[in-house]
Amino acid sequence: MTDRIELGLKDANAGCACCAAPSNIEASTPVAAPVSEEVLVTGMTCSHCVSSVSEELSALDGVAFVAVDLNAGGSSRVTIHSAAPVDPAAVRAAVEEAGYSLATSQA
Repeated sequence: MTDRIELGLKDANAGCACCAAPSNIEASTPVAAPVSEEVLVTGMTCSHCVSSVSEELSALDGVAFVAVDLNAGGSSRVTIHSAAPVDPAAVRAAVEEAGYSLATSQA
């Protein structure tokens, strides 16, 4: 049988959900690039220290997640991933609230 059945899918946006392009999304909408910022924190010696600092920094507005490279007895590298740059004063306050301090130099 070679008869075709008209399904009524004439609308450009009609079709299955996996391949139909939504009509309410603008192609030129800019997407903000995520920001990663590194700070050095002194005084951290264990996983509890990492948890305390991570918890305080994660509570800051816009922070998506925090990664810590622990250097027990030295300066630990803390990477803050956020949607926009985080206020340095807020970062310092969060680290101090956790009971630690920022290193004076990141070198």
